[in-house]
Amino acid sequence: MSDHDHPLTPEAIRLIATIDEAGSFAAAARVLGKVPSALSYSVRQLEDALDVLLFDRASRSAVLTPAGRELLSEGRRLLIEMDAVASRVKRVASGWEGQLAIAANALLCPHTLLDLVDAFYSQRDTARLPPPTRIRLRQEVLSGTWEALLTGAADLAIGVDADDSRVSGVQIEPLGDIRFVFAVAPQHPLARIESVLTPALIRAHRAVAVADSALKLSPVSRNLQPGQDVLTVPTLDMKIDAQLRGLGCGFLPESRVRGHIAAGRLLAKDTGDAKVCGFSIAWRSGPRGRALDWWLQQLASPRTRTALLEGVPA
Repeated sequence: MSDHDHPLTPEAIRLIATIDEAGSFAAAARVLGKVPSALSYSVRQLEDALDVLLFDRASRSAVLTPAGRELLSEGRRLLIEMDAVASRVKRVASGWEGQLAIAANALLCPHTLLDLVDAFYSQRDTARLPPPTRIRLRQEVLSGTWEALLTGAADLAIGVDADDSRVSGVQIEPLGDIRFVFAVAPQHPLARIESVLTPALIRAHRAVAVADSALKLSPVSRNLQPGQDVLTVPTLDMKIDAQLRGLGCGFLPESRVRGHIAAGRLLAKDTGDAKVCGFSIAWRSGPRGRALDWWLQQLASPRTRTALLEGVPA
């Protein structure tokens, strides 16, 4: 049986539902404006096609068999889903994207990203419905943020390296800077050194680094000394935790460890140079849907950018 002639159609499900609600074939026929024999014939055809008995023929009223109850239960769910799909398609036709994939640099504040998602879904149209666009968030590291955009896995990249030259076919807007501090736990050997930490001193101790999430682009590393031992972890949170445990040293975004430094759980050490990295927002050139437009409008706000970079509530 091919898909286009499957017997379980919306009309068939509605017919079974009407008979069940009416309580008999005769009553359902009056509701539908048909003769009972026509309804009986349609039900028999469906039963033959599915090779199941939907109604108990020993009963004088229309009583569903267990198989019939299951079909009606699942069928009603399918009808609701089909109506939702039809509504979604109509709304997507009005300019909303079906899905918007966003690649966000792991350095950005996750709480601010979720605040933006909340604000996006809080929108309502004239029918008091939220946007039909499904949001897909991806957390990326280093080149992975660019890769997600350039390979089509993301429609919008937030926090790409501002100095990266892989910009063909995309539009870019500045996001802002993140300041980094070199931090160690109080029990780390470098914590006892009061002078400026030289590259030679740092090289003698294990670094903690977050793995680049790129799979196709050449992965990059930042602020590692040649020949230095490295503990590589998958997330920024794990890197912070590793440094809190004294498992290594390294640069961390100041805003993300400000509380740890204030509480003395981490010590900020002077390396003789300030580490500040610039980041941008990027999206592919071409026609833009309403969801992407909304996100770009939010990201144009200096307050939102500060919240993403510094963790300040938007």
